[in-house]
Amino acid sequence: MANNQGPQGNNDPAGSTQMFRAFVDDAPQTRQAAPAASSGPRIGLIVGIVAAVVIVAAVAWLALK
Repeated sequence: MANNQGPQGNNDPAGSTQMFRAFVDDAPQTRQAAPAASSGPRIGLIVGIVAAVVIVAAVAWLALK
């Protein structure tokens, strides 16, 4: 039979991962997204849509001119 466990003294990476997940699950949730922080992507989306409408209107105006 072959020894498939490797040399003694090596840490089990799965064991440390399980300990880290237990630490994360037990940690208090202190970080919460602020309502003002969610408006940032919306402003960028609105500006992008307005810019796209302006560009399409300009192209249509030039095409019909």
